[in-house]
Amino acid sequence: MDRNQLNQRLPQIVNTLAESVNALPDIRRLDDVLLPSKEKVVAIVRLVQQIVFPGFFGRQNVTHDNLPYRLGELVFELTELLHDQITHCLRYRNAEPIDIRNGKKCKDCDQEAAKITSDFFDRLPAVRELLSTDVAAAFEGDPAAQTPDETIFCYPGLYAIMLQRVAHELHRLNVPLLPRMITEHAHGSTGIDMHPGAQLGKRFFIDHGTGVVIGETTVIGNNVKVYQGVTLGALAPAYGQALRGHKRHPTIEDDVVIYAGATILGGDTVIGKGSVIGGNVFITASVPPLNQVIAEPPKLKYRDKRPKGQRAETVDFQI
Repeated sequence: MDRNQLNQRLPQIVNTLAESVNALPDIRRLDDVLLPSKEKVVAIVRLVQQIVFPGFFGRQNVTHDNLPYRLGELVFELTELLHDQITHCLRYRNAEPIDIRNGKKCKDCDQEAAKITSDFFDRLPAVRELLSTDVAAAFEGDPAAQTPDETIFCYPGLYAIMLQRVAHELHRLNVPLLPRMITEHAHGSTGIDMHPGAQLGKRFFIDHGTGVVIGETTVIGNNVKVYQGVTLGALAPAYGQALRGHKRHPTIEDDVVIYAGATILGGDTVIGKGSVIGGNVFITASVPPLNQVIAEPPKLKYRDKRPKGQRAETVDFQI
């Protein structure tokens, strides 16, 4: 087939695709409410990051003298984007499409979005205060960190925690879609999947981070440290929507350490204060305070493949 023959087939291809779209209404959005923009959500994330950690990202020549002016620029730009995207989310929730031809908008959605945007800014100082404890936990808990600045600038765990804390406030303000879009951006960027509904205490530290999953109804206390590959999940996800609104994910009390690959499931599961959860364990029941849970160490069977006369005695090595 040459290019001319391909061009001749294009109308047929378009008609076939249109038929497919019309045949599967569950995976299309036509003549419907506008959705928020993923690209603009990423822009919101970048602006929030600059407000939360001024001088680290974006324009770096921030001083005490020009700080109010720089914050003014960021807040003004963020207000425009955030209000616009929250409005889209509220219209989606209320099934209120924009009448583009007549310029009609959902006035109630616009007013609610303005109130939510204002409330969100009021909560940012408290978010910054929590993040300052996370930065301290990351630096104090990782001897590889040279300075606290390194954890802010480089650590994916801290980036994911920042976005979850921001998304959590929007979640508490009952904004649909947008909080999940923010945490899924963090998921795609870091490999750390935290639902915006999860409750995180002070001084939370995720070391390395890749593969960490923290479910919607998880509650995490203060001074908790989690390593890569940890899952704090639901015990019976097969029931799906029937479990919505129920506590499905574990509670982790203060001063707990959870090592790499551990899986802790269930809404009734409580990991007691000061406990240590070893790597690769599978837990579906509560652990009392100040306990240690470890998996049995595996055995490596060593087989000497040298000729018979040169073989050493068989040795079993534990790893």
